[in-house]
Order: sequence, then C-alpha cells, then structure tokens
Amino acid sequence: MTAAPASQRPWFHLSVPDNWKNDPQRPIFLDGEYHYYYLYNADYLTGGAGTAWRRATTRDHVVFRDEGVAIPKFSDDNGDCWSGSLVVDEHDTAGFGAGAVIALVTQAPGGVQGQYLWVSVDGGRSFTPGGTDPVLPNPGVPDFRDPKVIWDAERSRWFLANAEGRELGFYTSPDLQRWERVGSFVRDDIGLLECPDLFRLSADDGTDHWVLGTSANGTHRGLPPTYAYWTGAFDGVSFTPDHDQPRWLDHGFDFYGAVTYAHHDDAGLEDPHLRHALGWANFWDYPHNTPTLVTDGYNGDDMIVRDLTLRRVGDGYALASAPTAALADHVTATHRLGDIAVDDTVDLDVRALAYDLTCEVRWNASEPPTSVGLEVCRAPGGGRRVSVELTDAGTAVAVDRRETVSPAGGRTVSPIDAPDGRVRLRLLVDRTSVEVFVGDGVVVHSHRVFPLTGDDGIRLFTRGAPTVFGDVIVREIDARPSGAHT
Repeated sequence: MTAAPASQRPWFHLSVPDNWKNDPQRPIFLDGEYHYYYLYNADYLTGGAGTAWRRATTRDHVVFRDEGVAIPKFSDDNGDCWSGSLVVDEHDTAGFGAGAVIALVTQAPGGVQGQYLWVSVDGGRSFTPGGTDPVLPNPGVPDFRDPKVIWDAERSRWFLANAEGRELGFYTSPDLQRWERVGSFVRDDIGLLECPDLFRLSADDGTDHWVLGTSANGTHRGLPPTYAYWTGAFDGVSFTPDHDQPRWLDHGFDFYGAVTYAHHDDAGLEDPHLRHALGWANFWDYPHNTPTLVTDGYNGDDMIVRDLTLRRVGDGYALASAPTAALADHVTATHRLGDIAVDDTVDLDVRALAYDLTCEVRWNASEPPTSVGLEVCRAPGGGRRVSVELTDAGTAVAVDRRETVSPAGGRTVSPIDAPDGRVRLRLLVDRTSVEVFVGDGVVVHSHRVFPLTGDDGIRLFTRGAPTVFGDVIVREIDARPSGAHT
C-alpha cells in the first residue's frame, strides 16, 4: 500500500478547509470577535466555477474558527459574488434595522460588473439580497469592482472607493443604496488597480494621516505585485497624496488582494494607532500551482496577520508591519542561541518546519561583507533552500526561492538602509511560506514556497568579511487545533 503524502498544510497561517480560496474581505468587529470573509469555491477540485463568501471568526488574529458559507454561490440571478466589503449599519441608514451587517458586493450578470447590496440580520452568519438591481450600476466600463465602504464620520455619510481599471472611483451615500460619484484617483503606471483601501491612522509623532491603498502589479517597472499605498489628505471627495510614488506594504510575490482592518481594545473601541493587515498568499500569475492540492485537497492560504503602525520616515510616513502580537501565545519551544560569529557558514543545531526566527546582523561598517544572510527550508544536502541575503554592503535585501519547490521560482530585491552596519531580521517560516521582516518592518518580503518534509535546516552565512548574528532566537510555533498535530 502506498503511504499517503505528508501534509503541507501550514501550522500557524490560515488555510481554507478544502478546495479553493482567494480574495480576503475586510473583517468586521462584532460581538467581541472579528468576522473574516473570503472568496471560496467548494467545487474547485471537480472543475466547477464561481465563488461563495465563507466566514471565519477570530479573537487573536492567529487562530480562526471556520463558520461555513455565509453567501452561497449563485444565490440569485445576478451570478456569484466577488469581492466587496462589509459594514455594521449601527444607525440604520439603509433601513434594514440598527446593527444590520451590510455587504456591498461585485456581481456581474451578463458579464457586466456592478455593485449589489446584501443584508444580514443574524450577525453576519447569512445574507440575503437587498434587491435585484445594482446600487452602483456600471457606467459602461469593463472593470468596475471591489467596492470598499467606510463611514465618513466627519460628514456623517458613507464613502466608497471602487476599482475601475487605471483609477479608483470615489462615491458618497447617505444610506448605502443611493451613490453619487464625487471624484477619482488615477494611476496609469502600476497596472490594473484592484481591491482599494482607505483608512485613517495616527503616526508615532502624534499626527493623523489618511492612507489610500490598492492591490496592483508594478513588475513592469521593477516594482512589487502586491499592495501599493500612499499617505496623504482626504476631504470626503478626493485624496491628495504626500508623494507621487507609492510605497509597498510587501516586496515579495505573494501578498495580493490585501485588506486592512481596525484594531479594537478591551472595551471594543477602535485603536487610532494600530491596524491589522491580511493578504492572500498567492498571485494570479500562478494561482493553481500548489502541491497542497495533492497532499491536502485544498488551494488557498493567507499570510500572517500583521500589526500595522504609521511611522515618520525621512520626509514622509510609512506603514510598519510586525507579525500580530498574539503569535507569541502559540510558541511551543524557544531556542535562545545568543550571539553567533560567522566567518563562512554555520549550520544551526535547531531544525524546524514552522518557526519565528529573530536576530540582529552586525558587521564592521568600514569593511562590510559582500553578502550575508540565512538559508532556511534547507535540505540536508543543501540543494534546496530559501535564501535571505543582505547584499551590496547591506544596502539591499534579497529573498530567493529559486532553489526550492515554489510556484514559479523568482527572487525579489528591495533597498534598505544600514549605515552603521547592523540590520534586524525576523523570519516567519511555515509549511507553505517564508515571510521576512526587515528592521522596523517598513520592508517585508512574503513568498509562497513548498519545502519538502526534510527541508528544515537553517544556515547562517557571510562572504567577504566576518559577521556576528546577534541574539539569535528560534521560536517554534504551532497554532493548529487540538488533534491536528502530526
């Protein structure tokens, strides 16, 4: 009898129970927990099309409890539901009752994309159509989708950003049903714009700023294919960026369709200084390329939920990312290795499949190494590995997945600043991903990878000059439900 293949389901990242998931939908906070929805296709393995909205709940942003389908596929004559956003209508502006959960969702009957209203009066567990006609009809353009709705408290009305090809259309409404176009934000240099985002956040210097984000593909310009964002000013009808060029929340290949959502304190109030981000661990260039289809019967993971803060950086502001704080509650073993001097290579005694590694890489700034870094997911013979490398005297960081099982190979590079010869690194390694947080987290690289079961080695290396890896700590993590451990 042939043995069943070893599971490759992640140990501390969300994965769909079966079949397929893609775009995350912005979570809402209701009754003391976060309700997260994503696009789900229960017929994926048999070749069926269409997406439902599936729901999961969480209290710590690490462990998600599956709650089943909230909007089934093809629930009405307008076709399946694509991406959109949810709000809690606390003041009954839409007329479905105070506290109703309202979803604005893209549907495309006859191939024409429009925004349709769906209503839940049972706390987001199930939804029914709020009508048969679109509340935001298509004006005659091919791309008209992914509505993102926020409450504009200053003007006591709803605001919607909509993805419309090379621009984001801006709309306002008193009741979520009647929408007026008031402006747009145009970008013709980073590809098709999808999944817009708009929120306000207080920075570390005490100032408040608006952030406009969108998923985009800047690879033709040597930029990431992930979440682009601008900080700036919002006046209820238009957004004015501080700088023309966007920053990127991730410089890797696999952080697409990302959403951000508010953090709530113990009293249920929004924290103006902290937000969370959640991204799909995949990309449309290779969406079906995953061995988990064979090992576990599914295709669809998310990257780790991030804690976002806004920091003053140079003459502007940038979002800094860190793995969400509650990840520390799921550590199963801690290996404190201290300072490790490296003059060529050092293989750590620790071998693990799912872990959080932190260290500070230090070198003589007047005689820097040509390259220094780590190899993770390393095969016993070294032929398979993922490399995280500081290059060009520490002025750039590169993550290379070409020497392991991955969807499509690839190496990503981004500039960093290390004038004093030291860089903090934090690596999250799981069964299907490697995420690298550099310094204060303004630079992050997320990659989808599929190491084999025995590819669990960790190597430190330096070339051209000796280096110290300071305070190396490896924390093994397992957030799987009880009984799922193997």
